[in-house]
Amino acid sequence: METITSPKNDHIKLAKKLTVKKNQKDYDRYLLEGPHEVRDALAAGVQPDRLYVTSKYTQDKDFRPYYNRTTEITSEVAAHLSSTSTTQGVFAVLPLPHTKLPDPLHGSFLLLDGIQDPGNVGTMVRTADAAGVQTVVLGKQTADAFSPKVLRAMQGSQFHVNVVSEDLVKLVPKLQRAGVPVYGTELNDQAKPYASIAKTDNFALIMGNEGNGMRPELLARTDVNIYIPMRGNAESLNVGVATGVVLFHIMG
Repeated sequence: METITSPKNDHIKLAKKLTVKKNQKDYDRYLLEGPHEVRDALAAGVQPDRLYVTSKYTQDKDFRPYYNRTTEITSEVAAHLSSTSTTQGVFAVLPLPHTKLPDPLHGSFLLLDGIQDPGNVGTMVRTADAAGVQTVVLGKQTADAFSPKVLRAMQGSQFHVNVVSEDLVKLVPKLQRAGVPVYGTELNDQAKPYASIAKTDNFALIMGNEGNGMRPELLARTDVNIYIPMRGNAESLNVGVATGVVLFHIMG
């Protein structure tokens, strides 16, 4: 097995580039970090271009089938590739997925409208995975699914649910024409408590921007707006927490 000892190695330079959105699009590849995340990718059948691992993982049983695509790296190189202060020692260069919406449009959808914090985006994808949601749609101004921080927060859930990027203003009418009710999350005079929504596995839930909520043009198109009644004195819930509360109720 080849060993790379310098962060200036051309292969390492390229791998590092694949943490940036423009380069990801240019090469149609991205860099995934972490043993858990890489194992999830391999278990999902994703074929890596290359695995980079520290000595701790060179004999790992899950990576052994990819021995010919594996390069050992030093802790210095791992630290250079890592997006965190403490590297986990496993990286994979993977093809960008080109996931599409289900056809026909049916099932459970979580729509993210302008969710800008990478940690929130990753948490919401992971929560959707846990609740059994099939598709997460990232709308405009939402953090990119393949940024290192989002990838880290998703914890591999992107391999269990469909994660796509779409214009939500165009998508919502398509969902409604297909018989998928669209629920907004906006506290107004017409809003209903989330617990009043019947349990179903055919719906779309829109979660709005952390500070500004849903865009008005989306709010105007929803079938029902729902809210979470709060007994305490907190002004609001974190958007990731609110997503979990509503999804686990609707999905039953």
